[in-house]
Amino acid sequence: MILPDKTIERLSQYRRNLLITLAGGKEFIFSHEIARLLHITSVQVRRDIMLIGYNGTLRRGYDVKELIELIGNIIDTEQGQNVCIMGLGNLGKAILKYLYGKRPKLRIVAAFDINTEKTGKLYSGIPVYHIDELGDKIKEHSITIGLITVPVDKAVETADHLVKSGISGILNFSSKPLNLPAHVYLEEYDMITSLEKVAYHTKRNLY
Repeated sequence: MILPDKTIERLSQYRRNLLITLAGGKEFIFSHEIARLLHITSVQVRRDIMLIGYNGTLRRGYDVKELIELIGNIIDTEQGQNVCIMGLGNLGKAILKYLYGKRPKLRIVAAFDINTEKTGKLYSGIPVYHIDELGDKIKEHSITIGLITVPVDKAVETADHLVKSGISGILNFSSKPLNLPAHVYLEEYDMITSLEKVAYHTKRNLY
């Protein structure tokens, strides 16, 4: 069964919050407690968790550790996947530092740039290669996911390079919309749109 994108997003958020809950020593949790953490309804939480075939108990709720493991089995692959970052400017460096080590099943193993002053070195323990080496290094490191953090005028060209090199999924952080073949999964994150969404909801407090 292929789950809807929004369900996958919520499952990822559930796991992130459940990991914090488990680290705090809490072993069981109710749907309304999860809902409160994510600012959604408990009905939505129960629907999502029932959809993945898990049930809690009326008396204790959901077993936190079991639910974390189940979500991991759904989202992750057993062997994990390798990720590369395209463009090691300020945004690329910040994202690399933030994501590094966050998920053992999603490993950042390489970064690529056109600036020869950055290539041939390690950044936060990750090798930085020139873009000309993309095809060979994607095969060498078995990379399946690419993160695009290049300037907007280079986004389409960079995406084309990734597709031709055999990448299966792309997360685009540039504001340039991409048009990719159907076999490549694309997720686009536009910070300007997100900021304007926040601005829309906060403007009511200005008057």
